[in-house]
Amino acid sequence: MQVGLPDHELLRSSRIAHRFILGPDLLRTPPKVYANAEALPIATASLDLVVLPHVLEFSRHPHQILREVERVLVPEGSLVITAFNPFSLFGLRNVFTRRAAVWPWGGHYYSALRMRDWLTLLGFETPAASFGCHVPPVLSKKWLDRWQFMERAGARWWPICGSCFVLHGIKRVHGMRLIKPRWQKQRVGKLAPAAQRRSNVSTGVYKEQKPETEISCRKNKS
Repeated sequence: MQVGLPDHELLRSSRIAHRFILGPDLLRTPPKVYANAEALPIATASLDLVVLPHVLEFSRHPHQILREVERVLVPEGSLVITAFNPFSLFGLRNVFTRRAAVWPWGGHYYSALRMRDWLTLLGFETPAASFGCHVPPVLSKKWLDRWQFMERAGARWWPICGSCFVLHGIKRVHGMRLIKPRWQKQRVGKLAPAAQRRSNVSTGVYKEQKPETEISCRKNKS
């Protein structure tokens, strides 16, 4: 399931047979499922993959969205998050244009470390994030080509300052395995009176002890 950005089908290369896009707005390309990400109309533990492309930074309740995603994912299911990095050129531009209504400005950018803490609290295993897009936020293709040297240098020298990052989380569920005691099965000798048996408390097996009169008779014969 992809949440948001219905104009870009990010799951088109996925090998999952049943995939769809969920969104709260009817844009130029309406989503297949019209719903709010904070209250997903999806059954619990029914999805293998959920993609959140730049959803959390523009939501008023990002924690609720993550709780809903954790609910609908199956154990060992995957969550892929793409977001803008506040410690980047995009983050610096967003500080001065936060009141603007033009996307991607106006959102609340969260760091990759903070999102990893959120996912850890929900029981996700999160490897290190992958960063990219080190060029300044310009629209002209001419200037983008001129700033390509920053893309190569940034990937080598300051990778954590990329304007975008991708975070992968795997839902882990702790299982329980019942360990049964291993009883030792041994044959018990010939039954004797209770007073003449010696109990082995550690194994629970009773060993037969010969009467003292029989032992004394054998000594006299010898």
